[in-house]
Amino acid sequence: MTSKKLLTAALAALVALMIIPQTGCSIKPEPVSKEGFCLDTFCTLTVYQMEDMSEERALAVIDGAYELCGEYEALLSKTIEGSDIWNVNHAAGAPVECDPATIDVIERGIAYGDLSGGKFDITIGKVTDLWDFHAIEPKVPDRAAVEEALTHVDYKQVQVEGNTVTMADPEGEIDLGGIAKGWIADRLAEYMAEQGVTGAVIDLGGNLSIVGEKAEGQPIVAGIRKPYTQTGEIVGSIPVSDASLVTSGVYERYFEEDGVRYHHILDPATGFPVENGLVSVTIVGGGDDGADCDALATICLLLGQEEGLKLIESMEGFEALFIDKAGTLTPTSGLTGFKAA
Repeated sequence: MTSKKLLTAALAALVALMIIPQTGCSIKPEPVSKEGFCLDTFCTLTVYQMEDMSEERALAVIDGAYELCGEYEALLSKTIEGSDIWNVNHAAGAPVECDPATIDVIERGIAYGDLSGGKFDITIGKVTDLWDFHAIEPKVPDRAAVEEALTHVDYKQVQVEGNTVTMADPEGEIDLGGIAKGWIADRLAEYMAEQGVTGAVIDLGGNLSIVGEKAEGQPIVAGIRKPYTQTGEIVGSIPVSDASLVTSGVYERYFEEDGVRYHHILDPATGFPVENGLVSVTIVGGGDDGADCDALATICLLLGQEEGLKLIESMEGFEALFIDKAGTLTPTSGLTGFKAA
């Protein structure tokens, strides 16, 4: 796959969810927005309204949010040398003292491992090491190497005592890619609210956290992009306030080899991309549910539509939209307000 195609695939990950401009009476002052790159993805933070709104004050809050994002990335990233997760993965089974934030994310990941029956496994790091979707010419890893890596995947090996994390398997590796971005979005939303922001959108590469409303009585309208398209086409939209929306899709990162497409949603049971007919799952939750929505989107994509629907229908406060290979949209019963395009 060429570097140009890789960039196109990366950009596709950013547009799984989008904010739809709303017409009508003008909103003054104008919203303030700033793009950046964090968490290995392109991000956009937008302030619509806040106490004593001004461009200078809004930009100061946005800059503070980006700084906070970088601080959490430096704790939770698997690839940044010296991060808590890097230290745990390179400790060869020795206990590692971690920041309380890291402990919180790890414990949530373990809980979702239990909820999903092991489908969501934060110790899949050895396997994800073998799948380099950022390479100029990605390759399918050797099956024997994948099978060996799988012997080190079991989230139950993670032992947390206070602020100390120990891997029972010295070669086990934690990868928080399925939950960290949503958790960080929650923290940025909290920070913005503390700074007096009453209307904002935090877009971390397709993970949306909505703070308040666009204006009094005017929710923010989020559009759900049509899979595999680069033109901005959407499958539908939903008005939201104080909400989290996360889409997980097989089209976000992928490459082709010998006519077969390989995507980045890896099944911890096989070490290879999951194939069950689904192409994307969007989870909608409350304003402080970003971490949950992040994990649930991945879990539902791994479970498949039937089991995924059962799971979300059984959980209070969460709704979902499933899209299969045929383009069929299947919402949960409580996804009110969703309007198909």
